Amino acid sequence: MALEVIYVTRHGFRSNWLVDHTNGNYSAMLRSPTGIAADPALTAHGVEQARELADRLLAADPPIERVYSSPYYRCLQTVEPFVRKRAASLLETTTTTPPTTTTTTAVRLETGIGEWYGAAPFEHPVPASHDKLASLFPAMLDREYKAAVVPSRTGEGIDELHDRVSATMDALVAECDRDGVRAVLLCSHAAVVIALGRVLTGEMPDSIDVEDFRAFTCGLSMYRRRRQREGREGETAAAPVSRGWGGETAPATAAAAGAAAAETWTNTTASASIRAAGAVDHHAQQGWRRGRGVSGGWDCELNSDCAHLSSGEERGWRFSGDESFTDVAKKESMLDLDAGAHLGVVVEGRKTTRLSSKEPGGGGPRL
Repeated sequence: MALEVIYVTRHGFRSNWLVDHTNGNYSAMLRSPTGIAADPALTAHGVEQARELADRLLAADPPIERVYSSPYYRCLQTVEPFVRKRAASLLETTTTTPPTTTTTTAVRLETGIGEWYGAAPFEHPVPASHDKLASLFPAMLDREYKAAVVPSRTGEGIDELHDRVSATMDALVAECDRDGVRAVLLCSHAAVVIALGRVLTGEMPDSIDVEDFRAFTCGLSMYRRRRQREGREGETAAAPVSRGWGGETAPATAAAAGAAAAETWTNTTASASIRAAGAVDHHAQQGWRRGRGVSGGWDCELNSDCAHLSSGEERGWRFSGDESFTDVAKKESMLDLDAGAHLGVVVEGRKTTRLSSKEPGGGGPRL
């Protein structure tokens, strides 16, 4: 059985962190559980969002069989309610050997869908070690998994980000195809959530700051693999299917899955085996564009849907057009930019008429 559906979510509301663009000094309003300034926890409101998301994910059809997450604390905190509830439900329905999170939905830490930092003349932070995260999320992580792709310590340009995500998805789809996994969940960050939509569908806008694929906190996107049809000369080509989010139609064209980039992340030392800048073959990763998409192409059926969230669409994000810390430092005003690296613009969404029974709060600014 081949992979059919990819669910994508962004982490919930987080507390704030800042960086001095001149020297790479990171600071946080509140201390992170991992001790890394750029690795904040969710706010109380973000925790509530994660709980609401878990209920939505438990009802997913087809059901989620595997979870990949960015190894940052806020992403793991976001998927934790789903993973715990899923394991508990399987335990209740199993009459033989009780399942563990390792045999069901143990989280695979994948740096290839980790945070995006713009290009800089200094090194950015790396996630906490696997051992540290395992102590914070006991019995929840896949201890055997090795990440497919690791970003550069000195950041990436926008094209490099998309190529990194493309290489990662080539590897993950191939892995799921091999293992007979039908549906997976990816939890990541705003820039990567947007890049995932683009590389899966093959739809790359002419202007990078277009708001095409959305990235609300704990919003849910869903991508379904395109059905294959026989071409005129026997080649397999992706059948054109309208996008669920905008109505555009992808061209029917062959789409070969590129060779997976397989740089591993040493789990015992998070800073080890960091991919050098430019190590991803960007020329080889261009095949997903022009409507092709990675691994045969995917169609977007949900675009950061927030129907499951009491407060609706919140704290969306889009690219500002900047891709390096030098660009940001030249700006006279950053009032419209997102907190953190200041490389994106906050997009406020539609609020629902339902009000949460709990007031947002705690943990600093909800970002």
